Amino acid sequence: MKIATFNINGIKARINALPDWLKEAEPDVVLLQEIKSIDENFPREIFEDMGYNVETHGQKSFNGVAILSKLPLEDVSRGLPGDDSDEQARWIEATVVGEQAVRVCGLYLPNGNPVELDQEGAPIEGGKYAYKLAWMERLHTRAKQLLEDEMPALMAGDYNIIPQPEDAARPTAWEGDALYRPESHEAWRKILNLGFTEAFRARNQAPENYSFWDYQAGAWNRNDGIRIDHFLLTPQCADLLLECKIDSEVRGREKPSDHTPVWVELAA
Repeated sequence: MKIATFNINGIKARINALPDWLKEAEPDVVLLQEIKSIDENFPREIFEDMGYNVETHGQKSFNGVAILSKLPLEDVSRGLPGDDSDEQARWIEATVVGEQAVRVCGLYLPNGNPVELDQEGAPIEGGKYAYKLAWMERLHTRAKQLLEDEMPALMAGDYNIIPQPEDAARPTAWEGDALYRPESHEAWRKILNLGFTEAFRARNQAPENYSFWDYQAGAWNRNDGIRIDHFLLTPQCADLLLECKIDSEVRGREKPSDHTPVWVELAA
C-alpha cells in the first residue's frame, strides 16, 4: 500500500498538477492539505474518474484536508477531537481497507506565526502560537488513543515542524520561528516519544532532504528548503514500513505547490 501526503496549496491552483502527479506516482491513498475549498466545490469527479474514493473536510479559502483512496474507506471522521469550538479544517481520518486495515490520519498542523509572547516568554492566550501548541496537545491525546487501539495507524501531513537542524538548509535562519522554537520541538518530541516512528528518518538519515521551498527569493533554485511534511507510524504500522521517500522533483514543475509529495510504502 502506497500512501502519500501532499500539501497542494490550493486545489484550484493545482487542478492540473495534482492529477498529473497521481497518474505518474500511482499512490493508493493520498492525504491532502490546504485544499482551500469548501466540500461542495472540491472537484471530486476528476479524482473519482481516476478510481479514487474522495473524502473532504473543507473550509472556504483557507486550510482544508482530504483523503483520496483507491481502496475502500470506513469510519471517516473529521476534526481533531478536544475542542468543539475549533472551526479550522485541519484533520481528517479514516480506515483504509487493504490486505490489512490501516487507520490513516491526515493533518495540517497550525503554522503558529507570528509568535506572540508575554513578558515572561509564555505564548499569549488567543495568539497563533498558543493555538499551535494547544492543537499539538490535542494531537498528543489523539496519538495516545491510536496507540491504545493497537492497530496499524499513521498520522501524516504538513506538521509545520522542522524537527532537527539537518532538516533545514539554514537552520539558524529559523531560530525564533514557530516551526523551530523550543516549545514546538518539545511538543513534537512529546508525541514522538509515545512510541511513534518518524518514517523518513527511519529510512534516510542524510541531510538536504526537504519537502518545502518558499516561492520567494529563489529558494527552490538554491535548494533553500525545510522538511516539515512527516509520517508518524504506530509500532504496528512501523512493522509494515518498506520505504519512505520525498518526490522533490515535483517542486520544479509548472505551477507547483511550495510543498512536494512525501510517501510511504507499507506491506499492507
